[in-house]
Amino acid sequence: MQHIIIGTAGHIDHGKTTLIKSLTGRETDTLKEEKERGITINLGFTYFDLPSGRRAGIVDVPGHEKFIKNMLAGVSGIDIVLLVIAADEGIMPQTREHLNILELLDIDKGIVVVTKTDLVDEEWLTIINNEIKNALKNSFLKDAPIVNVSSRTGNGINELISILDEQTRKVRKRNISSKFRVPIDRVFGVNGFGTVITGTLIEGRLNLGEQCEIFTSRIKTRIRNIQVHGENVKSAEAGQRVAINLLNVKVSDVKRGDVLSSIDNISNSLMIDCRLKYLEDAPKALKNRDRVRLYHGTSEVLARVVILDKEFVDAGESALVQLRLEYPIAAKYGDKFIIRSYSPIVTIGGGRILDANPLKHKSFDRKVIEELHLKETGSGEDIIERLILNNSSEFLSREDIKKHIDGIDSFDEIIDKLVDSEKIVKINSKESELFIHRDYFNSISKKAYETLDKFHKQNPLSLGMPKEDFKIKVFDKNIKQKILDEIICKLNENILNVKGNYIFLKDFYISLNEKQTEIKNKILCELDKFRFQPPKVGDYLMNLKIEGKEANQILNYLVDIGEVIEISDDIYIKTSYLNEAETRVIDYIQKNGNISVAQFRDDLSISRKYAVMLLEFFDTKRITKRVGDVRILNEYNG
Repeated sequence: MQHIIIGTAGHIDHGKTTLIKSLTGRETDTLKEEKERGITINLGFTYFDLPSGRRAGIVDVPGHEKFIKNMLAGVSGIDIVLLVIAADEGIMPQTREHLNILELLDIDKGIVVVTKTDLVDEEWLTIINNEIKNALKNSFLKDAPIVNVSSRTGNGINELISILDEQTRKVRKRNISSKFRVPIDRVFGVNGFGTVITGTLIEGRLNLGEQCEIFTSRIKTRIRNIQVHGENVKSAEAGQRVAINLLNVKVSDVKRGDVLSSIDNISNSLMIDCRLKYLEDAPKALKNRDRVRLYHGTSEVLARVVILDKEFVDAGESALVQLRLEYPIAAKYGDKFIIRSYSPIVTIGGGRILDANPLKHKSFDRKVIEELHLKETGSGEDIIERLILNNSSEFLSREDIKKHIDGIDSFDEIIDKLVDSEKIVKINSKESELFIHRDYFNSISKKAYETLDKFHKQNPLSLGMPKEDFKIKVFDKNIKQKILDEIICKLNENILNVKGNYIFLKDFYISLNEKQTEIKNKILCELDKFRFQPPKVGDYLMNLKIEGKEANQILNYLVDIGEVIEISDDIYIKTSYLNEAETRVIDYIQKNGNISVAQFRDDLSISRKYAVMLLEFFDTKRITKRVGDVRILNEYNG
């Protein structure tokens, strides 16, 4: 079932609250001061059962200019507006301001309700109707029905209900597939239950017992109870007014302007990039760095305007701007907003958020302006591809991308399509899927190839570059190891190979020349002479009359290919002899329970010095374990 929110708008004392009472039979003014003064101060809420059987939520907003911020908190989530104009006064200042706000928030359906018709004659009513039609001819209400009513006599109420019922059939469907979001407009405590918040569920679906989060405080909580129009329910969907009882949250922890949403669904924003429409009746041009009041959802926060594509903004113009906020808000791509001047406080414009988590921009940055134009007019596929291209080095997850541009239809399908078309590359991290652009992947591939090619030329006898060196030279040093491993795995399909801790090009192989082969054979022959008791490298290289640098290169090569192993500083042994020594120590301990240095010395017919050296090496490899003066097999040795 589609859920509808109906809201009122109009000048003070034009009969909005009385009209709602005539339609529903319920009073929306609840404050003592409201009843005594006869004016709406805070938001009022009720519901309305339409003839079709649909139940619509109703938000009654204040008309007084002093309470515009309360009006803005209520009107942002409505589907249909009842623009209320009193027959005895006609269009007034707050009527025009409310109309401007409705247009800036992109509300596109409404009914003009002319109230208090029992106070005027037919001739005057005709004049007022004509005045209204003329005033609205360039607005979204230019073709809206005009209904003349009297809440006192009931005249026209049935006609209004019938038209309203018909209008609700044409309302745009809300997104119930995304994670839920409720801008909070009221907070109060209930004895025995704790903290309750109310608001319009603007997207998604929420469920009883669901874990959720309060933005911008990032307090995590759980839904203890849900009410829709005073009735307990197990779940609620976008387009419904909800009252939600939260667990383990104090009333002082929450305020109007906060947002209740799914865990990690929103990033707090201290800057937002926007398309701003500056009103034709704005009192003066908007200048760079002007201070304004930003209204988003149910929040109000002071901000500075940075104009990105102009020197200043004249009345009636639009511009790309960055709003730098004094306090964070919980915003998303596509959200609407209103700005009012800092002083005097009047509505001067509004628009749409194009990036809720931008970097700080300078004016007239061509690249930034192009990016924002794309976010404003491009297809969902173009916007997502460009976002991933610009942020590939961050390795964004689906959730990261959504925080920038959530609100695009078929988001997941677009991501999958971009992967299938190979425009973006998916990295399967254990935590989540991560995405980079194909261009970025190609640049990494090129850099990896050039880095390894240079390394091979400088180190022709090295098996490959150590992974840590490769990471530092090709990637940001802060890249997570798991992501690095996945990227290397992707590169492994095309340009490189991995062996142990070494990375090398697929077409690379070590080729020893005649002289190098001779040196290699001399070293191995020398190590064969000494078997389990090889001297320090320098001792036999001097005897062999081999140059130190070249000999060390060959020795490192032999280590890389696994023919020799360094068991102590500058002491290398052939792997075959080390393996034999390991087998013999394991066999001895298995037969006798342990082995001493002297026993190992005698078993291999070597000096005590080399017996100690080999046993200590086996200790470090967790093959043996020293207990007093003997060794036993390490329990971790497979």
